[in-house]
Amino acid sequence: MAAQKINEGLEHLAKAEKYLKTGFLKWKPDYDSAASEYGKAAVAFKNAKQFEQAKDACLREAVAHENNRALFHAAKAYEQAGMMLKEMQKLPEAVQLIEKASMMYLENGTPDTAAMALERAGKLIENVDPEKAVQLYQQTANVFENEERLRQAVELLGKASRLLVRGRRFDEAALSIQKEKNIYKEIENYPTCYKKTIAQVLVHLHRNDYVAAERCVRESYSIPGFNGSEDCTALEQLLEGYDQQDQDQVAEVCNSPLFKYMDNDYAKLGLSLLVPGGGVKKKVAAPPQATPEGHAAPAAEDEEDEYAGGLC
Repeated sequence: MAAQKINEGLEHLAKAEKYLKTGFLKWKPDYDSAASEYGKAAVAFKNAKQFEQAKDACLREAVAHENNRALFHAAKAYEQAGMMLKEMQKLPEAVQLIEKASMMYLENGTPDTAAMALERAGKLIENVDPEKAVQLYQQTANVFENEERLRQAVELLGKASRLLVRGRRFDEAALSIQKEKNIYKEIENYPTCYKKTIAQVLVHLHRNDYVAAERCVRESYSIPGFNGSEDCTALEQLLEGYDQQDQDQVAEVCNSPLFKYMDNDYAKLGLSLLVPGGGVKKKVAAPPQATPEGHAAPAAEDEEDEYAGGLC
């Protein structure tokens, strides 16, 4: 079966080469027919699991379409070549071709197809090169934003933000989350704005920037419904505990369902958050109570003297 498909692919390649030849009576190559034959060859090689040959056929098909000024079909062929490289586990090279395809889709005036190609490339490379995936998701978001498809744009920004948090690139994550928040505010999805404020605060505290975290909460008071919400109350308690170096209070807030059931990357930030110094706030001793005679009552006998056993 595989040998039959390989032979079939070779036949289509031979036909394509004939269409590209010129002669005394044929002055111009037939790029359209050649592209069709290269496409058929690619399918045959793919079915035979000869991905290298299938990739080469796709690339030849793309060039033929380009020569014929058929940009959309050329982009499709480049994207298919990228998918053949994916099958060969050559992911960086695959992404490179899919990026090229997306630029051609944009040039052709089909931004939706360009955005879908970029998102696909991001998913391919996410586990291998998260930094490249962030770039691709941000590019996709920009394409959607330019088309005023804000819901799709913010979804891709969310993917980029989570990858930045996972990579502990907190400065970039803070900016990305702020952009998400702005879009959610624009489309009047206020409850999600509250959740993004929690994410922002956690990121800023992991940056050891209490001032920025506090500013995020203060600025969010202008979002309808935020002031007095459970999100607002929890954040105020979190900031209070962090400011007073009360690890117990911080842990209590971060272990609440509101924080634990956020996206996993943000929930982990909450669970790993330590106050400056990493200690627990010391309890303030109660002032001694006066006896009826006006003298201070002695401390309870069972309280341990810090230096009871001497300095050693």
